[in-house]
Amino acid sequence: MVKERARILVVGGGYVGMYTALRLQQRLKQELRRGEAEITVVTPDPYMTYQPFLPEAAAGAISPRHVVVPLRRVLDQCRVIVGEATAVDHARRTATVTTLATEEGGGAEELTYDELVLAPGSVSRTLPIPGLVDYGIGFKTVEEAIGLRNHVIEQMDIASSTRDPEIRDAALTFVFVGGGYAGVEALGELEDMACYATRYYRTIQPADMKWILVEASDRILPEVGEEMGRYTVTELRRRNIQVLLHTRLESCADRVAVLSDGQRFPTRTLVWTAGVKPHPLLAATGLPRDERGRLRCTAQLTVDGTEHAWAAGDAAAVPDVTAAEPGRDTAPNAQHAVRQARVLADNIAHALRGEPLQTYAHKYAGSVASLGLHKGVAQVYGRKLKGYPAWFMHRAYHLSRVPTVNRKARVLAEWTLAGLFKREIVSLGSLEHPRAEFELAAGGKHPLDPNINPKESS
Repeated sequence: MVKERARILVVGGGYVGMYTALRLQQRLKQELRRGEAEITVVTPDPYMTYQPFLPEAAAGAISPRHVVVPLRRVLDQCRVIVGEATAVDHARRTATVTTLATEEGGGAEELTYDELVLAPGSVSRTLPIPGLVDYGIGFKTVEEAIGLRNHVIEQMDIASSTRDPEIRDAALTFVFVGGGYAGVEALGELEDMACYATRYYRTIQPADMKWILVEASDRILPEVGEEMGRYTVTELRRRNIQVLLHTRLESCADRVAVLSDGQRFPTRTLVWTAGVKPHPLLAATGLPRDERGRLRCTAQLTVDGTEHAWAAGDAAAVPDVTAAEPGRDTAPNAQHAVRQARVLADNIAHALRGEPLQTYAHKYAGSVASLGLHKGVAQVYGRKLKGYPAWFMHRAYHLSRVPTVNRKARVLAEWTLAGLFKREIVSLGSLEHPRAEFELAAGGKHPLDPNINPKESS
């Protein structure tokens, strides 16, 4: 039994937030039933996004609704608040939360807690590049993934219906900035989908499209090792994808991507996946942070020097006790986040019961990455795989890790059906502005720009 009634506040509904709350439901089942504990989850979205499936969702291999896990269904013993934590006063044990009702004049809500779990995750790291805010497309949420799919197909529609060579060239040029998981997998899946789609366009051939990957460092996919990174570059270039290393994006103003090596690419598609940064909330907590803005944590996943505060995942700098070199932190990836969440929840239960805490220790097992249908790279426990075996391992691993049996079954069913039937190649860009047609019919203007086609998403 816990020593006293505990109010646990979990900020964030991603990997760490959801898995921590789910584990706490199991560990504190009796306490929750007796009213000795309560768990509140504050999250901007009512679902957890399984991000490794975003590239396949963008390519149409998985339905968007099967990439997300509804929190209220999974966390049935928790109170789920859809909103944003804007500030934390840990000395008073309070958090300020804004919700959808706040926009209607309801005012911000102040939540009190006894134990705080900070897992707001990260946000896209952008740079002051001219035109990036106006024309850049992110790839971190399911909405962005589906929007990008619609956008790519719409560019093919534009190219097939114009006689202007400049418009056609810009529509068929796709620039991706960032050679990490998100950039490489999104590029690989979308290029594969677009090449398949050309069979339905009489005036477009795969060779007409330009796919460009821009990376500032000397390698891509550093997680899979140097050798597999070089193989990935070779594989992408074999597919006529330009991989530009040691290259930076200088500007994308006026829909022209200007690179540091002097090349210029008129393009209507610029996808920005060049890293992430800690969530801005961390700066409003007053808790100790490292030079990168992450919370300083101990190996027990407590915030360093602070009682009753816990953190893990992208928001936390957690010491890697398995590393050969002292002072290293665990990598900010899903593999560590899921395991850290389990230990974090167990340690909260231990702390409430006056028991000793566990130390988080997990040796990195390896990485897998998909480069399109039946293509991939992997390095697992020192073994290197490429091509079909790596792609199959990528799917098998993530199928085993996606939460709930319901999601596993649905994803497996979709993969099976996709193997039996042809791809669905259709843009539903009008879903992003569902009232546009009605407003125009009623004599109004398009919500974004009266000159924009209401069926076009970009």
